[in-house]
Amino acid sequence: MEDLANELLEKTGKTKERFEKLTEMVSDPEVIADNREWKKLVKERSSIEEIVEAHDKLEKLVKDLAESRKCYETETDHELKELFYEDIGSLTDQIEKEIEEIKILLLPKDANDDSNVIVEIRQAAGGEESALFCNELYRMYCMYAEKKRWQVEVMDLNSTELGGIKEITFMVKGKGAYSRFKYESGVHRVQRVPETESSGRIHTSTSTVAVLPEIEEVDFVIEDKDLKVDTYRSSGAGGQHVNKTESAIRITHLPTGIVVACQDERSQMKNRDRAMSILRSKLYEYYQGQIESEYKENRKSQVGSGDRSERVRTYNYPQGRCTDHRVNVTSYSLDNVLNGDIDQFIDALTLKDRADKLASC
Repeated sequence: MEDLANELLEKTGKTKERFEKLTEMVSDPEVIADNREWKKLVKERSSIEEIVEAHDKLEKLVKDLAESRKCYETETDHELKELFYEDIGSLTDQIEKEIEEIKILLLPKDANDDSNVIVEIRQAAGGEESALFCNELYRMYCMYAEKKRWQVEVMDLNSTELGGIKEITFMVKGKGAYSRFKYESGVHRVQRVPETESSGRIHTSTSTVAVLPEIEEVDFVIEDKDLKVDTYRSSGAGGQHVNKTESAIRITHLPTGIVVACQDERSQMKNRDRAMSILRSKLYEYYQGQIESEYKENRKSQVGSGDRSERVRTYNYPQGRCTDHRVNVTSYSLDNVLNGDIDQFIDALTLKDRADKLASC
């Protein structure tokens, strides 16, 4: 245990040196003058601060353990010797716990975890019932975001006449939003009796969810010549403005064929800005895969085909339960889940992800 503790202290000690260097740099007036570079350094410093705190804690525990052992070996008073023996046991337990914490902190992190998140929900198998379920999923995510004090902004919406949603794209703004929402990607399956079903037969429908981090700064250039921008009249609510103003924007990135749209804002300029935000995120995902075939494969792995047999989570209304099939976690309070109580699933998925990474180290 002590050898492992010293090995981890050596690793985290280098991180601490970098942290101290970054602390100096972000206070340098020349660096502050370069806003982009300053933000980059502040973000890096923030990302390793927790490791530095864990390093200091482990270092103190190791020193305290060495001191307690020395006192135990030299002490002649029986009662005091017993106290030092108890300290050794307690400190050993704390060191073992801290070692596990540091192992987790040293795992490779998703660089986008602190980012805002763009979520797409789309109608899949089940017709109008699927569209109605899309609306309920959107409401669930809005309530979850509200619990986290995050802001939700609709970027594009295509609704049905019966109150369902064919597809919706929205952004959730808040630190760490992507780190929580990224586990929501996939096929969500609902089992219930539709209101239009006279025989009381349970139907199974699905909706797909795709999740992307918002990319503010990218390492590639989006050339104007590579964009085809179309304007059109918004659909849905909006009264006379909808009928008379072509404020909706559709942008096609010609080299990749990626198409994004935004019609939620009344201003064409605001819709363009939002559409470009979605495009940056989708292009980031595309270029991460390097080639179009990898991009399509990544998208397929996120949402699947939308078939009823595919699912990451099932919402069963007759039984009042919701089950996440990836971690085999079930809640028997479906109403609470649909009201945004989904941390139990996300926490379990986060732990599974960490355990898988630890196992592969």
